[in-house]
Amino acid sequence: MMRGMGNMGNMMKQMRQIQKKMGEEQETLNKQEFTGVAPDEMVKATFTGERRMKDLTINPEAIDPDDPDMLSDFVLAAVNDALEKVDKATEETMGKYTKGLPGM
Repeated sequence: MMRGMGNMGNMMKQMRQIQKKMGEEQETLNKQEFTGVAPDEMVKATFTGERRMKDLTINPEAIDPDDPDMLSDFVLAAVNDALEKVDKATEETMGKYTKGLPGM
């Protein structure tokens, strides 16, 4: 009976180590920057790994007073591109921990 408790203690220790490693990797990911780009680099949006926008650069050529929707489309394209990069990096970094775990 006591031997089972030893295994449980080992398992808990391993889980704490995995949680610590996950936390460290998440922190590293959060500090990274991801830049999304609209077609023809009309707009660039830079996000942190925490999905916070850090910078938005708009090419003056993208600003057409007669077509404000075009600028909106460029901003959306750049933002979505950046967020896809964040998601991909998050999946690559953290996915190895969640693979095979139920409910993940």
